[in-house]
Amino acid sequence: MASVLVLSAACTSPPSGPEQPVKGVEVLGTIPHDTSAFTQGLELVDGVLYEGTGLAGQSTLRRLDPATGEVRQQVELPSPLFGEGVTVVGDRIWQITWQNGIAIQRDRGTLEEVKRVTYDGEGWGLCRDGGRLVMSDGTEELRFRDPETFAETGRVTVRRNGIPLVRINELECVGGQVWANLWQLDEVVKIDPGTGDVLATVDLSSLRPADVPKDNVLNGIAAVPGTDEFLVTGKNWPTIFRVRLNAK
Repeated sequence: MASVLVLSAACTSPPSGPEQPVKGVEVLGTIPHDTSAFTQGLELVDGVLYEGTGLAGQSTLRRLDPATGEVRQQVELPSPLFGEGVTVVGDRIWQITWQNGIAIQRDRGTLEEVKRVTYDGEGWGLCRDGGRLVMSDGTEELRFRDPETFAETGRVTVRRNGIPLVRINELECVGGQVWANLWQLDEVVKIDPGTGDVLATVDLSSLRPADVPKDNVLNGIAAVPGTDEFLVTGKNWPTIFRVRLNAK
C-alpha cells in the first residue's frame, strides 16, 4: 500500500443550494490496471472486482483480483456491441451498451449470457440501489429500472446548484446515494437519487497519471464494501487508486 496522501479539491466558486463540496481525496493505495482496458464500469462484490470495458470489437466483461489487478476471467462482447456500465444483482450481472440499445444479463459465476433486453436511448453507467437499478444515458437524467426485467420504472433530473447536470457517466450506488463520473471531467459527484440534487463534488484531476493522454478520461468508480473507501481509475490508465472521498 502507498503512503497516505491528501490532495486538495478546490472549488472555483462558493457553492450554493444543497451542494456540500468534498474537501479532498485521500489516496490509500494503488493497484496495477491493464492499460488495454477502456474502462466503462467497475464494481467490487464479494472480493471480486468486475470491470466492463468498451469500444466496438474490443468490449469485454472481466473478473479481476482486487489485490493485484490481475484479470482472472474475461468474456468478449460480439461486434458491433459497445460495452458500457455493469452491476451485480444476486447471481446475475447486467451489462449495458452505448448506442446499441441492448442490456445483457450474465451468469455471475461463468459470465455467460443468460438473456438480452432492449431499451430506448443510450446506455452509459449502471448501479444497483436496493431494489432498483439506476442508469445514466449521458443526459441530465437518471433512469430507474427493474433489476429483473430491466423495465424503466421512473426518472429523476440531476441538478448541481439548481442547474441540470449533463454527461453523467459511470455510476456507483452506495448508502442510498449515487456517485457518478462526469464524462471528460476529472470529477465525481454525489447525487441524492430521490431529489436529483448533487450533494458534493470532488476533483480527482491530481490522480491523473502524467503520461496518460487527455482523451483517456477518468472513468470507473467502485465502493469498497464495509468501508468509506472507493476504487477509481480511468480509460487505459495503468493504475487503480484506492481512495477516500471525504477527507477532512
